[in-house]
Amino acid sequence: MQIKQTAQAPQAPLTSPASPTSEAPPTSPTSLTVQQTARPTGFPTPEHFAFVEAPVPAPEPGTALVENLYWSVDPYHREMMDGDFELNTPLEGRTLGRVVDSRDPGLREGDLVLHRQGWRTHALVTPGAYGTRTIQPYAGVPLSAYLSILGGTGLTAYVALTRTLQLRPGQDLFVSAAAGGVGTAVGRIARLLGAGRIVGSAGSAAKAAHLAEHLGFDAAFDYHDGTVRDLLAKAAPEGIDAYVDNVGGDHLEGAIASLRDHGRIAWVGAISQYNNAAEPPAAPRNLFDVVDKSLRLEGVLVRNYTDVQGEFEEFLVPHLQSGRIAPDVTVVEGFERIVDAFLGMLRGENLGKMLVKAQTQAQAQAQTLG
Repeated sequence: MQIKQTAQAPQAPLTSPASPTSEAPPTSPTSLTVQQTARPTGFPTPEHFAFVEAPVPAPEPGTALVENLYWSVDPYHREMMDGDFELNTPLEGRTLGRVVDSRDPGLREGDLVLHRQGWRTHALVTPGAYGTRTIQPYAGVPLSAYLSILGGTGLTAYVALTRTLQLRPGQDLFVSAAAGGVGTAVGRIARLLGAGRIVGSAGSAAKAAHLAEHLGFDAAFDYHDGTVRDLLAKAAPEGIDAYVDNVGGDHLEGAIASLRDHGRIAWVGAISQYNNAAEPPAAPRNLFDVVDKSLRLEGVLVRNYTDVQGEFEEFLVPHLQSGRIAPDVTVVEGFERIVDAFLGMLRGENLGKMLVKAQTQAQAQAQTLG
């Protein structure tokens, strides 16, 4: 990975965000962007990225300059590296920042803004364009929530459960990659919706234990311990009504085997094949059971449901404010570590949503003095 005139990355990760009033780092005369420099074959490495330094852009009429506070790194970024991301151009991604200079009446200095021009310290945004919208923070809700449980991650989970699966109280649910961002949100929201038995799969025994002991799952298993089909049958011996798929492959096959007649599948992602350098895996061997059992499988694209955001916040915010649920996040500190955070997420090093947080002025000064 190439790094041009960047500061030394901080070493200690954060596990809890600071308050909104203390999070904005000082405006810098230069900005950093992360650019993809080559297409990976298999698992990406730091050498596929470069940090590029440039002057902080000045806003033109109709735009505002945002200094970013939080960045989201997501599994779909890996899929986009194969051809959707343009090489040697700043990468996109969900981001939360604060307006520091504006030439548009719709954005005022100090406004908190969600946008998709991520993987950069500063961005020029236009109100309403490219997913840009201001937020009014809810009392008692940390900023990390707006890129996790209250952001696209949580909205994906909510839409999958309420629109695609139409989950009803008492119905049994299976969630793959249940310790990740969408998976933990699905578990939290499904419990609030009155789901019956909730089963999750994860990539380690520690993660499976975390799901069962802290996140309200009735059962969870490490998918390395056997076939998903057998492990799920043991965890849900009476079958399941619905499945949120973040993995594909053998997880989808196992879920089809356990689904009862007229069961439903909400297909969110297929992380099992994102780093597959060869041909994509063959379809599940029991795919015809979709017909035999009258199952329904539907893909979930959260961008088709932006109109549900208000309903979603009305449903979830009271539970966040009461403390009944909390954002499930792993926070890495320092923009200079965003590539490390992304690769760590692909390796499964996170619990919940993987976020990157900007340094505060005090933290940057302490690191320099140290």
